[in-house]
Amino acid sequence: MDLGNFSISLAVRDLDASRTFYAALGFAPVGGAASEGWMILKNGACTLGLFQGMFERNMLTFNPGWDADGRPVDGFTDVREIQRRLVAAGLSPTASADENGQGPAHCMFTDPDGNPVLIDQHV
Repeated sequence: MDLGNFSISLAVRDLDASRTFYAALGFAPVGGAASEGWMILKNGACTLGLFQGMFERNMLTFNPGWDADGRPVDGFTDVREIQRRLVAAGLSPTASADENGQGPAHCMFTDPDGNPVLIDQHV
């Protein structure tokens, strides 16, 4: 099962301070809307999302249908199929994609240590 692009989404207290810190580590902005409280940064193949006031915990994020640069790819595993497989494997979603929907959707699971895992399809 291909989960697509991977990034870490950080719940930050101060978006500008976090951007400055990660810029010192070599991360550069590639997307987002600072005025809305979020930015996407990259350093090589590493993608980091900074989100102020949008969620409580840091989370692992996968984007089916996107490559490492956020470009759509052909032949990906749809989020609803990923959700079906994970449920069949005994995992319980904390947020579910509409099984009858198409296109963009998301589902979320929580790992045994309480870390949210977001599967967020934009295509």
